[in-house]
Amino acid sequence: MGENVAPSPQKGRGRKRKKPPRRNNAAPKAATMQQASVDGAARPDAPKASAKSRQGAVKSDAAGRNWLERTAYAALDLGTNNCRLLIARAGGDDFTVVDAFSRVVRLGEGLTSTGRMSDEAMDRAVEALSVCAEKLKKRNVVLARSVATEACRQAVNGAQFIERVKRETGIHLDIISPKEEARLAMMGCHALLENGDGPALIFDIGGGSTELVLVSTSGLTPEILDWVSVPWGVVSLTESERAEGDSPAQLKASYQSMRDKVMHSFADFAARLPVDGGDRRLLGTSGTVTTLASVYLKLNSYDRRAVDGLHLPTAAMRDISRELAHRNIQGRAEFPTIGHERADLVVAGCAILESIFDIWPGERLGVADRGIREGILRALMASDAKRRNRRN
Repeated sequence: MGENVAPSPQKGRGRKRKKPPRRNNAAPKAATMQQASVDGAARPDAPKASAKSRQGAVKSDAAGRNWLERTAYAALDLGTNNCRLLIARAGGDDFTVVDAFSRVVRLGEGLTSTGRMSDEAMDRAVEALSVCAEKLKKRNVVLARSVATEACRQAVNGAQFIERVKRETGIHLDIISPKEEARLAMMGCHALLENGDGPALIFDIGGGSTELVLVSTSGLTPEILDWVSVPWGVVSLTESERAEGDSPAQLKASYQSMRDKVMHSFADFAARLPVDGGDRRLLGTSGTVTTLASVYLKLNSYDRRAVDGLHLPTAAMRDISRELAHRNIQGRAEFPTIGHERADLVVAGCAILESIFDIWPGERLGVADRGIREGILRALMASDAKRRNRRN
């Protein structure tokens, strides 16, 4: 799994634009001049450049950088529960977000029992994707990738839905494998791992599945040692285990049943984990971990700046998980950053989170409000930079 992600260019809206009218300081020409200057300096027999040509090369170098900084890239992630879009421009070793969109669409609602995405769920998703298509057009995105995950992988009408999206919005959704989903999530958030000895566990609790990735951080970039994807996310697990009531005993029994299902699905992967795990670092990227982190911080409204990159005790996250699991839906909704929108799904996320702590008992949890989209953006930018260098 150590190979790079091969990004697939966006089709339809957001596809690569036609070349803009050429100008005297056009960036493609500048990029060519910049590369030629570098190559010339590397050859001992190259003629010495005049002061005028050196000045021109400096101007071209700046023009090339400006071209890259003006180029907009986009990453769209249609999950089982959410539709999320990021549009960004490259900037040095990182990128700057210029537009974003997120909406709860619950695409996988009812999928566990019927095997199909409902008409209502697909309508919600198409409506959200239409907003994304307008943003791609408005921001003049030249390279994008749009992916769909577990709901579209599992639904018998997944292919028909993909065709409908392409027809009505112009967006081509790429249904990615669980392996690629795990890899993209790791690429998007691994920078937030704490320093430490031994491998680290990165996980993504989604709506229809959960991915766990064991990585080594001994090199310059993390190396994936092992991974697993299980078909339990906050939507699929919630729908599989409906509590018969909200008495303390019934809520406890329902939560334990969720935990048992998740632990059973983790069993083979858990058996492969190293006994000596070193510092057993943990990093989670999902709505579950960011929501629980906001509860830990006692926020009145969600604040990404306070949550992304936070490291907190796993014991505190266990306590919050168990408190939420033993409250009824009205009691969970009392927390400002949970509300009624997340109150019915958060307990399933808690069950998955506690099960992860059971198989990888680290003392601290890193929280990432980033993941697949950021991984896609980095892959797109790296691929485009290589393409430009080859062309020049």
